[in-house]
Amino acid sequence: MANSYKNAFYDPSVTTAVTVYTTPANTTALVKNIQTTNEGGSKIVKVSITDSSASTDYQVAYASITGATICNLAKDIIVLEPGDILKIQSSDTTGISAVISLLEIDF
Repeated sequence: MANSYKNAFYDPSVTTAVTVYTTPANTTALVKNIQTTNEGGSKIVKVSITDSSASTDYQVAYASITGATICNLAKDIIVLEPGDILKIQSSDTTGISAVISLLEIDF
């Protein structure tokens, strides 16, 4: 069993949901942090997970961010199973970005 720390980045070019990370086969991923940066203005940011075993999307975070700020949208560890997909959507494409910090555990 190997452990690998990884980052995934979000820099939107559209206001629809964007796939930021897909859990590889034979891997569990532990999302520790979804650090979102807003450079200014008001934006809405949503995080969703596609549960590959149920073929269903679940919204796991929602934030209305006003002004220049940084916030963590993962309030606790989020466990992703093989094939699960983490997506982020924002109401604007400028001045917003995110980094997802996670641990991949191969089995």
